[in-house]
Parts: sequence; C-alpha cells; structure tokens
Amino acid sequence: MSQEIERKFILSKIPKNLPALKIKQGYLQLDKKCTIRVRSTMMSTGTKNTLTIKGPTSASGMSRYEYETKLSKLESSNLFKICHKPIIEKTRYIFIYDNMKWELDEFHGENQGLLIGEIELENEWVQFDIPNFVVKEVTGEIKYYNSMLQQQPYKNWTDIP
Repeated sequence: MSQEIERKFILSKIPKNLPALKIKQGYLQLDKKCTIRVRSTMMSTGTKNTLTIKGPTSASGMSRYEYETKLSKLESSNLFKICHKPIIEKTRYIFIYDNMKWELDEFHGENQGLLIGEIELENEWVQFDIPNFVVKEVTGEIKYYNSMLQQQPYKNWTDIP
C-alpha cells in the first residue's frame, strides 16, 4: 500500500489550453477511517476504471495510505449503480509549474463553480512555488475532500469562498 502526500488549494481560474481528462467518481463507503471510491477517467487513449481505498488522513491533513486496483468497464459500471449519490463529475487539467505536476480540477454538476488544485509530494516537507492563480490553501479542510463534496455539494454551501 502506498502513501499519498498532497496539498490542496482553491483556484481563481484554470489556465487555458491544458491537457484535460474527464473524471466521474462515486463512493461506496464514506468513513473517517476508510473511504472506498470507484473512478472512471476518460482520456484520448480510452477509459481507465479503478477502485481506490483510502485510509485516515494524517494530523497535518497532507497524507494517508491508499490502495488502488484496476476494474473492468463492466465492474465499474455495476459499482457506480450502488454508489452514494450524487456522483462527482469534474474535468482535470494537468499543469506543470516549476517542474512540478499540478492537477487542477473544475467541478461540474452539484459542485459546479468549484476550482481545486492539488500537488502530490514525495514528503510533507518538499518546498515548491505556488502559481499566481492559487487563492488559498485548504489542505486538511475536510469540506474540500471529494468524499465530502459528495455528501455536502458545493452548490449547497452558505459560506462560499
């Protein structure tokens, strides 16, 4: 099982002309100690379907254990049928800044209007430059977790940043 280390930020915009992927993800289990997610990622080369199990988040909010395995199209389709609703839909843009890969998510559907950027790190102490379209860091703020956006969609927030 690998450990995922990432930081998360609210964005003011997403730069134009970036490579993009369409993502659909649903949750089979939503728990503080274990989240189980089904994801379909649509790209020009085809669709990748995965099942991901994530453990509890560290005290810093930056890391957690993660296990991921491939699913067939049929397995993915059947699992989406039993996921909690609404299903998360987003377009993910890949942005390279100062030789580091950022994943910039533009949410759709129930979370329309939310723009989140994430950067995965080798450890929690890696220093990096932040692009000028980053508004604020929200690492560890639970309401910005995709699993929480499924339960409390952005369109229902009263305190929109």
